[in-house]
Amino acid sequence: MKRRTVLTGAMSLAASTLAGAQARSGEPYPSKPITIVVPQAPGGANDVIGRALAQKLAVVFGSPVVVENRQGAGGNVGTVHVARQPKDGYTLLLNAQSAQTINPFLYRKAGFDPVKDFDPVMVVGVAPYILVVNPSVPAKNVRELAALAKAQPGKLNYASSGNGTVNHMLGEMFRKATGTDIVHVPYKGAAAAATDVIGGQAQIAFGSIAGLLPFIKSGQLRALGVCTEKRTALAPDMPTLHESIPGLHANAWYGLFAPAGTPREIINKLHGDITKVMNDPEMKDKLTGLGVEAAPSTPDQLAALLKEDLVRWARIVKESGAQLD
Repeated sequence: MKRRTVLTGAMSLAASTLAGAQARSGEPYPSKPITIVVPQAPGGANDVIGRALAQKLAVVFGSPVVVENRQGAGGNVGTVHVARQPKDGYTLLLNAQSAQTINPFLYRKAGFDPVKDFDPVMVVGVAPYILVVNPSVPAKNVRELAALAKAQPGKLNYASSGNGTVNHMLGEMFRKATGTDIVHVPYKGAAAAATDVIGGQAQIAFGSIAGLLPFIKSGQLRALGVCTEKRTALAPDMPTLHESIPGLHANAWYGLFAPAGTPREIINKLHGDITKVMNDPEMKDKLTGLGVEAAPSTPDQLAALLKEDLVRWARIVKESGAQLD
């Protein structure tokens, strides 16, 4: 029986790569709306990225792409939802690194396996975190801060946006890597944590570059370095922590996943088309405004990064003693 393939707009670019999947289903992909699940609340960086991505993909695919927010339990609710969806490429997960790599160890029952339940599509972007201190702290770099903390055990506080958050875990990573005794003070949100570091109630914080850069520029906070392994294009003159203390680095990234078992032809199409979207200057500018650096990867690169970060955060979460129900 001769198979008919409908080619409309940009869908024709990938039709040949989907021959196997189309032969099985009898329809080109996508032939109906795609849903990108964002397991965080509307208005956050992940949500804004998802909506910008959906808008451009709808044009490329010639088919609607919608964003659905399913927040709850630190991202677990939406993540579990996608893991249970059909393996057909019509429900995707755009997740923050913290939910995908920290939650499985932080929560007693996260409800998902970050490796077995998902097929990686690609890293979409990297959101650099920065180590900052109140200007009254005499340390001018991360080595001086470590020396100061060693000389004053239990005297320096670091603020986070809550127990188990990525900036809490970054503080634990710093504490372990430097052998220092700094005290964690959790707040209800990043804004409250930054306010108290500015006010001097806490001395140290790890936060997103987008959230803290205005305070750094105004002199209300002093930046000691970015947490990425390599310097970021968002602040190219700012050193990394890794430059002073090798091994002290962690990337906060946003990754796109499909339910495990999704045909590789669909994964490849998604990767190819989304890579083009992420390299679009307008999309890059959108991400830069959020404090996110576009960093499209291959599916295999995301798989390797995921496994590497799971090892990293499993150790840090265990050593911190943090656990949530």
